[in-house]
Amino acid sequence: MDTSVEVNQILDLAEQVGRALQTKGWLLATAESCTGGGVSQAITDIAGSSEWFDCGFVTYSNASKTELLDISEALLAQHGAVSEEIAAAMAESALANSGAHVALSTTGIAGPGGAVPGKPVGTVCFGWTLGHQTHTERLVFHGDRHAIREQTVAHSLQGLLRFLK
Repeated sequence: MDTSVEVNQILDLAEQVGRALQTKGWLLATAESCTGGGVSQAITDIAGSSEWFDCGFVTYSNASKTELLDISEALLAQHGAVSEEIAAAMAESALANSGAHVALSTTGIAGPGGAVPGKPVGTVCFGWTLGHQTHTERLVFHGDRHAIREQTVAHSLQGLLRFLK
């Protein structure tokens, strides 16, 4: 199974996201963990992205999720950082703590270590929030750390495009 994602595919998705957001006159915020800012980088690689991108939160540690995104330690303890509940909370908080109209989040296990029972390497949870509506998803990607992160960036942008329609 080919797990690689073409750089051009990610740039194309970022351009599509930009067009969709510009059409609506909306701004995007991101909250990223396992991608380490990869979604924000893909977006800001597009010239003119300042017209539709507000900000990105890179909250890799649980402490930063609590401090920057107001995610309670109790929620983290109950569900774990890699969960749809945390992905939802991250996206909702990014929206609440920015000037954006829509937000997305990523949290996962890119590997090679970090797997726990029920959450193998490649497990990634996503959140997309618009107003009071939040959609989450959990997927398991395959490949090395780089491939998992690329797939996560691409899927987060694809999911945002679906969510915006």
